[in-house]
Amino acid sequence: MTLYPELVADYDESAPEPADTETATFALGCFWGPDATFGALDGVVRTRVGYAGGSKPDPTYHAIGDHSEAVQVDYDPAKLDYADLVAVAFANHDPRSQARKRQYQTVVFHESEAERATVESHIAESDWPDGAVETRIEPLESFHLAEPYHQTFHLSSTPSLLRTFEEAGYDDTGIRESPAAAKVNAHAAGKDVPDFEGALTYDPRDQ
Repeated sequence: MTLYPELVADYDESAPEPADTETATFALGCFWGPDATFGALDGVVRTRVGYAGGSKPDPTYHAIGDHSEAVQVDYDPAKLDYADLVAVAFANHDPRSQARKRQYQTVVFHESEAERATVESHIAESDWPDGAVETRIEPLESFHLAEPYHQTFHLSSTPSLLRTFEEAGYDDTGIRESPAAAKVNAHAAGKDVPDFEGALTYDPRDQ
């Protein structure tokens, strides 16, 4: 299978616009893994990584302050709802323990009382004993984008894949906000991504 610039551009043009998506934010340890995990999901349109949960006004990777690494997910509400993403978040970390280092602590952020109630319901309906969950539930006050080299890390670390986006005219911001990049990044991380082969690649044998 071969990734082509034309298909990347076509995929992005057909994806839902930002105004037609909703956003969820999770801190689940190092953000590279969750970025790929969420990007693989049908219904997730875009992903980006950054820093959230703290008070430092301009965090960076080497001066993160009291923030945690986080992934922000834009999703199509016609295909997924917030409860689906919460379930994926809890399935991909152990909520019964908390990292000592603030940078890697686990937090489920909410932007409304309805979202907070969804998280609390998920925990209440789980098999975890009362009081065992250490993952925090907090309102999202701000989200600070991480440096470009952290965005779509698995894609950006694979020269042949990165070259395809560069040939299509994408800069760092374009790759970060590209729906195709979210899927290709997940594929590069070894995730099962139906959209990758179905919409983003040619099989040379078919030409």
